[in-house]
Amino acid sequence: MYKDIIDFIRNIYKTDEFIPLHEPRFRGNEKKYINECIDSTFVSSVGKFVDQFEASVAKFTGAKYAIATVNGTAALHIGLLLSDVQPNDEVITQPLTFVATANAISYCNAFPVFIDVDVDTMGLSPEKLSDFLNKNTELIDGKCVNKTTKRIIKAVVPMHTFGLPARIDEIVLVCKKHHINVVEDAAESLGSYYKNQHTGTFGLIGTLSFNGNKTITTGGGGMLITNDETIAKKAKHITTTAKTPHLWDYNHDVTAYNYRLPNLNAALGCAQMESLPEYLKNKQKLAKIYKDFFKNENTIDFIEPVKNGTSNFWLNAIKFDSLESRNTFLEITNNKGVMTRPIWKLMNTLPMYSSAQCGNLDNARTLENRIVNLPSSVI
Repeated sequence: MYKDIIDFIRNIYKTDEFIPLHEPRFRGNEKKYINECIDSTFVSSVGKFVDQFEASVAKFTGAKYAIATVNGTAALHIGLLLSDVQPNDEVITQPLTFVATANAISYCNAFPVFIDVDVDTMGLSPEKLSDFLNKNTELIDGKCVNKTTKRIIKAVVPMHTFGLPARIDEIVLVCKKHHINVVEDAAESLGSYYKNQHTGTFGLIGTLSFNGNKTITTGGGGMLITNDETIAKKAKHITTTAKTPHLWDYNHDVTAYNYRLPNLNAALGCAQMESLPEYLKNKQKLAKIYKDFFKNENTIDFIEPVKNGTSNFWLNAIKFDSLESRNTFLEITNNKGVMTRPIWKLMNTLPMYSSAQCGNLDNARTLENRIVNLPSSVI
């Protein structure tokens, strides 16, 4: 059976060579804009392409403001700081995520708390979140306090896994009840929507990633999006070393970060944004090809977005009926030059987060043992 899947994937990509999980495509004005950037000599964090890239992302997502950063982790770090996450605070997130989500919390000297995901979205479960908060927290002076640790829970960070939207509107409602900010990790979900609204725009702040393996890329890069003008201005300020405007003098008013995206990378991003609609249509087509193929497989399920969700299908995912069959598939496909990948190890199993408080994580554990990503590059 697995040989049939390998042959099927090779036929999609029309090659007998190695097939990567997700590689970038450069089919537009990338070289033109990069050469223009080089000719201008503005290749660092100042230049017209940074402004154009920010404007194009804001327009596409429907956010009022977009601030470019060197990567998605930096954007999430700044987003948490601007959500008033301070040392010794707590931030709730899901255990089934890329390590950068938890690391950004640690950069704030805060503590992650891991709450389970929904099986169908693989994103943070609003029901499990509500249950945890109702049983384990209390409001004191308008702040959500963890009864066990006595720490303040400042933010919740849901992650839209592989571009599949979480039930983000329900998550936001739960957090409002408990006076907690929502910072969406939409690193993987540019072009994904829930109830016709772009992911990353439901909470106070959203963050995106443009790493080399994402739907579009700037080589390395990220973006903070928000509808709050004050937050947007602060984000731009503290990602640019908090330098105050002056013709020649060096004035910096707070300890800040050198997180601004270089103009050279933004030039690549501007060209990629022009191709994004075409890439999204292409990836929808690829997802349908996979879906139609796997509907006849009794032991493998193709993962689709839930009702009211539209996925960018950044990485197509399938679910096996057992850990053994998953591992066999991973070994055979990778040995045959077709790259497949398991989902991440749960964050609470990593040594630096092993002492974190957790809710019941049954769903996350099941998915950890059964999910595999398939080659998902634009065809």
